[in-house]
Amino acid sequence: MFYIFFGFLFGVFIPYMARRFAKFMPATPGYALYRLVWPVKSVSDEKKRNNPCYQKLMSAYVMRSLGYGIVSAAVSYAAVLRFGVAYVWWYLAFIWVLLLLQEIDYKTMYLPDILTMPLLLAGFLYSVLIGAWVGPAESSIGAVAGYILPVVASLFLVWKNKDVFGGGDIKLLAAVGAWLGVEPLLYVVVLSCAVFAGYALLKRQRSGAFGPAITVSAIIVAFYVQ
Repeated sequence: MFYIFFGFLFGVFIPYMARRFAKFMPATPGYALYRLVWPVKSVSDEKKRNNPCYQKLMSAYVMRSLGYGIVSAAVSYAAVLRFGVAYVWWYLAFIWVLLLLQEIDYKTMYLPDILTMPLLLAGFLYSVLIGAWVGPAESSIGAVAGYILPVVASLFLVWKNKDVFGGGDIKLLAAVGAWLGVEPLLYVVVLSCAVFAGYALLKRQRSGAFGPAITVSAIIVAFYVQ
């Protein structure tokens, strides 16, 4: 119950944090940190009370927050069952940050460095201190592979679409490689392409945020491969 409660609490705040990022992205890590600490109030309380459209949006926002809370709680509980209680906070932090990045990229089409770079460094640190998934050497190779693979793919596909992979996608894949290693990273890349293709067919669109496909795939691979 302890982990379920904190998973639900974190999940409830995911849409709120994504809205905060949406107000200033794209931004440098320093400016992003500044705006997170001192947010800009864009809508007055009077306009909120007198705007029916805003009230409707807030109702949808509350439902989305509850949905994320339930999903985060369920995934947190599954992580405890799958990985055990030893070092479970490392695994939960990895999963929770991925869920937050998913919502931010969906809302803004950006993956902020203020989250992807600490996630990458945490993967290295985890491999050195714990090393239950990968050791330091494989973590380093996984991070390099996560950076090189999308760059090479972009070189082959740039003639058709110059924005095949964004810088945030590359950094996110590098972070996932640092956490999971090289072979699971390959599974993440293949699965994320399948997930994105399915989403594009469902929505009947040819472009969109690729980050959510990466985060969902990374969570699945972490559960079923590690």
